[in-house]
Amino acid sequence: MSDNMPPPWSLVWITGASQGIGRALTIALAKLGVDVAVSARGMDALEQLKQETQNLPGEVRAFPVDVTDAQTVADVIDSIETNWKDIDLAVLNAGTFIAMPSDQFSCNIIEKHLSLNMMGVCHCIEPLLQRFLTRQKGHIAINASLAGYRGLPRSGGYGASKAALINLAESMHLELAGKGIRVQVINPGFVRTPLTDKNPFPMPCLIGSDKAAANILKGLLSKRFEIRFPFGFGLFFGLLKGLPYSLYFFLIRWALR
Repeated sequence: MSDNMPPPWSLVWITGASQGIGRALTIALAKLGVDVAVSARGMDALEQLKQETQNLPGEVRAFPVDVTDAQTVADVIDSIETNWKDIDLAVLNAGTFIAMPSDQFSCNIIEKHLSLNMMGVCHCIEPLLQRFLTRQKGHIAINASLAGYRGLPRSGGYGASKAALINLAESMHLELAGKGIRVQVINPGFVRTPLTDKNPFPMPCLIGSDKAAANILKGLLSKRFEIRFPFGFGLFFGLLKGLPYSLYFFLIRWALR
C-alpha cells in the first residue's frame, strides 16, 4: 500500500482485541482511518480501548463476546453487520497459553486450548463464511503461532491447537481463493503481551505488540498466505520445520540443556 492509497477494508472485526496484539492492531488500523469492531470477553477493557481511540480517523466500537459460545458469536456478527456495516476483514486473534509439561499431562488443559484457540476460531468462521460466500468476497486472518510448526517442550496443548489452525487455514486457502475469499495465517514468534509476561522461561527475539501489529498490517496488505515474524526467528523455525525428527529432537534437547 502506498502512502496515498487507503487500506482496502472499511470495517475490520478483531477478536481478542482487549490486550496485546489485538489491541495494538486495532489502534494501527484506526490511525489509518479503518473502522474496527473489537471483541473480547471483558467489556471494560474494550470500552477503555474505544475511549483511547476516539480521536483517531477510524471509529472503534465494542462488541463483547466469548468465542467459545457459538451462538453468541453468531449473534455478535449479526449485530455488527445489522447495526453498523459489513465485515470486510476478520482477524481471529483470541487465544490462550497454559504451560503443560508432559509428565503433568492434563486433558483439561488440552481441552481449554482446543476450546478457545481452535473452536473459538471455528465458531467465528462458520457464520462469517455464510456471509462471505453470499457476497463472494471477504478476508479472514487466523492468528496461529510458530509453535504450531513442531512440538515444543511444555507446549503440548498450545502447540497442538496452533498446528490445527495452520492446517485449517491451509485447507481453506486452497478451496476459497477461487470464490473471492482470502484466507491468511499469522504465525508470530514471542510477542510481549500480558499472556507472555507470565512465561517463566526465556523468550528469544521477543518483540513488542506494536511491532507485531505493524508486521501483521504489512502482511495483511501483501499477497502472502503466511504472515511470519520476526524475520530471523521465523526463518529459523521454518528451517526447523523441514528437519528430520532425529536432527530436530537433537537440536531442541541441546538448546534446552
